[in-house]
Amino acid sequence: MATDTGKAIPRFPAGFLWGVSTSAHQIEGAADEREPSVWDVFTAGPGRVKDGSTAAVACDHYHRYRDDVALLAGLGVDAYRFSVSWPRVNSPGGLGFYDRLVDELCAAGVRPVPTLFHWDLPAGLDWLERDTAARFADYVSVVAGRLGDRVTKWITLNEPAEHTLLGHALGVHAPGRRLLFDALPVAHHQLLAHGLAVGALRAAGAADIGIANSHGPTWPASGDPADREAAGFYDLLLNRLFADPVLLGTYPEGIGELMPGDVASDLPVISAPVDWYGVNYYAPARVGAPQGTPTGFGGIDMPAELPFSVREIEGRATTDFGWPVVPEGLTELLTGFRDRYGDRLPPIVITENGCSYEGVDDQDRIAYLDAHIRALHTALEAGVDVRGYFVWSLMDNFEWAEGYARRFGLVHVDHATLERTPKASYHWFREVLRTQR
Repeated sequence: MATDTGKAIPRFPAGFLWGVSTSAHQIEGAADEREPSVWDVFTAGPGRVKDGSTAAVACDHYHRYRDDVALLAGLGVDAYRFSVSWPRVNSPGGLGFYDRLVDELCAAGVRPVPTLFHWDLPAGLDWLERDTAARFADYVSVVAGRLGDRVTKWITLNEPAEHTLLGHALGVHAPGRRLLFDALPVAHHQLLAHGLAVGALRAAGAADIGIANSHGPTWPASGDPADREAAGFYDLLLNRLFADPVLLGTYPEGIGELMPGDVASDLPVISAPVDWYGVNYYAPARVGAPQGTPTGFGGIDMPAELPFSVREIEGRATTDFGWPVVPEGLTELLTGFRDRYGDRLPPIVITENGCSYEGVDDQDRIAYLDAHIRALHTALEAGVDVRGYFVWSLMDNFEWAEGYARRFGLVHVDHATLERTPKASYHWFREVLRTQR
């Protein structure tokens, strides 16, 4: 994949926020110094992680955070999106780690942007239960009370769509349930948790709050009415189900009545105004009518009984994960969101965008990021209010059910020695940031 050689990346507006992202379970390690999460329980089962690994050590960020903050400072990012581990906060001294991390970031001139839930639910809690949303709000209050004097930008949840689909509908992520459409309460309770967390953060004085939802355009496999109908349903489940309640205060038609509890009373909580809307973008999906055999979703087989099938996007380069590289899909997604939600859409921040490639001289990653940043600028020129961009990820890490087989980092991590080595993409991104100042 070639970059747009000879051309500088266009200038973004003054104050545009440039950053990188990670998550607690994927990098922290020190699992014996916190309560277990659903991911600890899940990965202890045989065959659930492709290389048989766990995140017990991961990148040992818990003990090496000062070195990692130095890498952030050297990179020159404005902000660092990390996640707070609810199980660690529940453990003696756990919140003190985030105190130290935030202090280190502030001293380095890097803005801390914590995500309050990135899939590592404490073992023993269950998103099928409504009470988990209330428990989450209590935890958020504790974190905000401790860190809110230095943290000004907050993210409530990361990718509730994937956590619902992969963890509860298909069973390939923690907690490993295969409920298919009976997983819908998990979606509702996470969205309710988001709304309650917004209230808890506002009560603590926070004034810059968002959510990080994953989205991508959905392309019908053909013009056939059956393919178009299937694609519309897929778009509803992966995009509108998680955006409409937050932005419009409604569920898509036919969905609200499938949700548990007093949905009419919950929706005003879920739609409490946010200050910005986070988008994680990786690729579009090409979707058609069911084919009678399991189909792929990001390399994951999906049951044949689903009312759609995910097809290959042909004629595109792919990452080492097998995901198609479609930078213009980011432009399409953002302009489509602007058209769909109008003045109900707050400013957008790209909270994740990145790719899995091997090697320290990672020219394919440079090309990928270059193209996506340009696509983001095209959306901005088209009138989409975009305020920031975070690369996934700072460093190679524990990639959930893939274990350590996928490398998304700007920094290479030797998982045997834990040595960090900045890749070519790290140096490239540092130069991009320098030219944007």
